[in-house]
Amino acid sequence: MKKKICSNEKIFIAGARGMAGSAICRSLVQNSYGESKKGGLILTPSRDELNLLSIDAVKKWFEINRPSIVILAAAKVGGIHANAKMPGDFILENLKIQTNIIESAWEFKVKRLLFLGSSCIYPKLAQQPIKEEYLLKGPLEATNEPYAIAKIAGIKLCQALRKQYNFDAISLMPTNLFGPGDNYDLNNSHVMAALLRKFIEAKKYSYSSVTCWGTGDALREFLYVDDLGDAVVHALERWDPRDKEAPIDNNGEKLDYLNVGTGKDISIKNLAKEIAALCDYKGKIEWDLSKPDGTPKKQLDISKIKEIGWEPKVNLQEGLRRTINSFQKTSKIKGI
Repeated sequence: MKKKICSNEKIFIAGARGMAGSAICRSLVQNSYGESKKGGLILTPSRDELNLLSIDAVKKWFEINRPSIVILAAAKVGGIHANAKMPGDFILENLKIQTNIIESAWEFKVKRLLFLGSSCIYPKLAQQPIKEEYLLKGPLEATNEPYAIAKIAGIKLCQALRKQYNFDAISLMPTNLFGPGDNYDLNNSHVMAALLRKFIEAKKYSYSSVTCWGTGDALREFLYVDDLGDAVVHALERWDPRDKEAPIDNNGEKLDYLNVGTGKDISIKNLAKEIAALCDYKGKIEWDLSKPDGTPKKQLDISKIKEIGWEPKVNLQEGLRRTINSFQKTSKIKGI
């Protein structure tokens, strides 16, 4: 099958400094994109260079730089605590970022756009494993509803522009990500990063116990971020929803957004034990039952993205080893 993108593309990665964006950059480089001798270029403007919250700034940047491919990995993200404290920021900033970039990409006739959503778009009590067509089939998890609604709006904007103007916009819905470059702030991080930091610190300082949020019974799926980077490049190269062989949902409709994950989940309690063992921490693990668990189970059905030839390569234990090693080498947290 002929590739949908070429080596001489000007590829704009919005959010290139983040964990997901950095992994996408690595995968693009590994696949020979951005090589100047081939006419390629990877554009990774910083926040100081491009304010994604300003439509005027974004349109001016597009006019000057004229990217041919856009990857939208920029977002305001955080865990349960951050979402509960700043719901207005989460919905407003994400809506602005998405709309500004998607509208500008369409207006300036970008060849392909890939939007990164999130598995939190699906209903809290969705049937498991979660298929793409379960979107909007039930209430969302309350603790991250504003973020989820913004992501759903991004998907729908891509769908609407494709339907009305034939704009080639596709979307991927990654499960919980982890890996190098994650946010380890205990007040704003996701569960994986928070657990990693807690157990690494506990081992270093010989803490007698580590306290984790909730009951530990909630089930979560985790994807090593470099696998997401590979999925993004694979989808850009190989997936066109208009192709005869492209994935369809159970209603026979063409899909323009696909789940990305491992298809396997683990309880937070067992995850904590796994991390403790990898950190060689032998203290007690306690659970703060006053804190929420969030969605009881969230496991993606990844059969559709497998149809286009992608599947994850890094298992959970190997991903954890790599992430712990990266954290210990690069952490700026005092004493770690």
